[in-house]
Amino acid sequence: MSVRLAITALAIGLALVFPFIAPNDYYLSVMALVYVNALAALGLNLTAGYTGQLNLAHGGFVAIGAYTVGLLTVDYGTPFWIAFALSGVVAAGLGFFVGLLSLRLKGHYFAIFTLCVGSVITLLIEKWDSLTHGVVGVIGIPAPPGLGPIRFDTSIGQYYLVLAFLLLGLFVMRRIVDSLVGRTFVAIRNSEDLAEALGIDLMRNKILAFVISTFYAGVSGALYAGYVRFLGPDIAGVSRTFDLLSASVLGGLGTLTGPVVGTIIVAWLTQYLQFLQDYRMVVFGPLLILALILFPRGIVGSLELWAARRKAMAEPRAPQAAPLAGASENA
Repeated sequence: MSVRLAITALAIGLALVFPFIAPNDYYLSVMALVYVNALAALGLNLTAGYTGQLNLAHGGFVAIGAYTVGLLTVDYGTPFWIAFALSGVVAAGLGFFVGLLSLRLKGHYFAIFTLCVGSVITLLIEKWDSLTHGVVGVIGIPAPPGLGPIRFDTSIGQYYLVLAFLLLGLFVMRRIVDSLVGRTFVAIRNSEDLAEALGIDLMRNKILAFVISTFYAGVSGALYAGYVRFLGPDIAGVSRTFDLLSASVLGGLGTLTGPVVGTIIVAWLTQYLQFLQDYRMVVFGPLLILALILFPRGIVGSLELWAARRKAMAEPRAPQAAPLAGASENA
């Protein structure tokens, strides 16, 4: 068994037994929300880490998925799982049209445009009272109904539900980034001009990455709505996007598990430093800078680089061919 496979099996095993070793349900709820945010961070990592497109409206797409579930179930009586299935589709559909408009821009122009899109989504949620309930929010969202003998109306049931979706999201993302499509995304990130010279359709692949990313965001928002069962406009705030981005950078942008590791670290660090909540940016800013100095590629990225160097040093070098006698004499 390889080291990576062993670490993966250990991490999954710890996640599965966590409900039985957690001191109380509060720790369980924190970890469940960590998984929800990690799923959203995976989507953000696809655009920012693998394709090189910094989408600052990602939190807005999380809100779209959450409000799709909240409004359909509360106002229109739609069964939860139907609303849940539509959440990712609605977020990805809107992501397609936003991508058509924004992905013609590059670099910081694209980031600024998506930042404006995120602000527009927040304003729409706050001001469109007849649809979104405005600042009052959506109250009374039903818990996910059970599937056969499996129930999700308990804290343990919902924990395993969001864990299952995170593992599924990781599996699908692994298949994407290891495929030819994933290598195309990386080629675009490394050099758009070179990728275009190789015959890669930049716009089509950028939009594909953006749509997949917003689908992940929508599903994450739907899980959040089903877990918290209350929604307010703050879910769409740009601070959520920056939290997801900070976690991804800390864990390692452009790595598969980096966003998950970063989200776990940031969440539990926040819990243990709650007494410094009023000075959050003053405290977390220097800590993030220090982490990036120590791990410039993020924690997972730096560990992968270290492992690759160790492997290269351990491999025996091929012996150099001895020069021909005649050649040495002629020299």
